[in-house]
Amino acid sequence: MDSQDCVKFANQSKLAYFTTADGDQPRVRPIGLWFADDHGFYFQTEANKAFYLQIKANKKVGVCFYGPQCGSDLGTVVRVAGEVELVDDPSLKARVLQDRPFLKAMGIDKPEHPLLGVFCVSNGEAFFWTMQDNMKESEAPRVKFGQRR
Repeated sequence: MDSQDCVKFANQSKLAYFTTADGDQPRVRPIGLWFADDHGFYFQTEANKAFYLQIKANKKVGVCFYGPQCGSDLGTVVRVAGEVELVDDPSLKARVLQDRPFLKAMGIDKPEHPLLGVFCVSNGEAFFWTMQDNMKESEAPRVKFGQRR
């Protein structure tokens, strides 16, 4: 297993469960992955949401991608722990506007729009988990991704 296996799984799954901290309270929510690559896992949200304010206040986050299986197997997950990097790159912001046309319907129509919050979870580690790993999670091989350049 390497980071490319995690990237491929996340890009196929698309839906992530994202954990932040709100003071001393954990908060988890589903969010659509924009894309993943060697550097990390990219997302977009509106910059005025509590979610975005939480990742700005505490950049350490957890993300879980789930892939269902048939039968009694509970499926496979990729669990990610990393740090948020806020994205200011105008070309990436223009790309998210192309890839997510629903943003224009919300009035977010330019890369410099103040509500366009783009971020990447990088500088972390990830691992696969299945029910067979239930009692040996600490032994699951971890892969590093998105190490600081």
